[in-house]
Amino acid sequence: IRNALSELVDIRPNPYMSKRQFYANIVRVLFLNGNGNQVTVPIIKDGLINRLTPLKPGKVKFFEEGEGYFIKYGDKRKYSPDEIIHFRINPDQDKPWLGTGFARLLADAVVTMSQASATKKAILERPTPSLIVKVDSDAEELATPEGQQSLAERYAGNRKADRPWFIPATLMDIEQVKPLTMKDLAVAENLELDKRQIAAVFGVPAFMVGVGDFNKNEYNNFIRSRVMPIAKSIEQELTRQLLLKPEWYFKFNARSLMAYDLAEIVEAGGALVDRTALSRNELRDWISMSPRDDMEDLIILENYLPIDRIGDQKKLTGGDV
Repeated sequence: IRNALSELVDIRPNPYMSKRQFYANIVRVLFLNGNGNQVTVPIIKDGLINRLTPLKPGKVKFFEEGEGYFIKYGDKRKYSPDEIIHFRINPDQDKPWLGTGFARLLADAVVTMSQASATKKAILERPTPSLIVKVDSDAEELATPEGQQSLAERYAGNRKADRPWFIPATLMDIEQVKPLTMKDLAVAENLELDKRQIAAVFGVPAFMVGVGDFNKNEYNNFIRSRVMPIAKSIEQELTRQLLLKPEWYFKFNARSLMAYDLAEIVEAGGALVDRTALSRNELRDWISMSPRDDMEDLIILENYLPIDRIGDQKKLTGGDV
């Protein structure tokens, strides 16, 4: 159904953001805000919904009231559940109307990743020296910092690469060693494990957080098992709060999220066109082509007859059409 309400939800939910930005805000707040709740308020003007306004998550507070709840926005405004659109994930066991998010599950992994980043920064800023110099403890130069600096400049300072060093045999012994690297500390391996842990918490394939290679089957399973339940919850909340007619409902286009090759789309769509389950213009829309007036009618096999001439097939008439 295409009307002003569907246009509002699907094209211009808010005058200050596009549809993509609006729904991206909902999902980001649900996953990254920490408490798994996002609240949007329908703004009414002249008896009609004028826009959908997302509330700032830091100002929203939930309060239990009997079997239900209400929210306060900042210190002034109070909303009841029938005045808002409340999206949530991971409902609380004791308060099923309240989402819980992923904050607790992610805490340990985030701490480990932050420490790995700090270790990497420290190694890059202050790398371990690659030379160890063993000096006779009786050397007078070691008595003062100035002497140590003088000794270093004399024997290990900037010299031409092609000139040898000449040092007293009894004065010092120089060895070259390898400094500690990120690999020695297993930082990369631990970071990969933490990334996999975070991917598992969110239910996303590991390659989406930079670990491993893309796998189409794994990606499509992620869409079916993880993204679609979230999309369904958004659909149902929009339907529950915005629609009055019981036969109306909101439905997202799940097919657009799946990973398909163009050949697979054409093959599947062509089969549906042959069975009159799809018009050619709908198939053109699948592959991002503009509609054509002469491709709106449904057709069927046997020289692609229009659907209203299905009885004129040769196998039914016994001759040419």
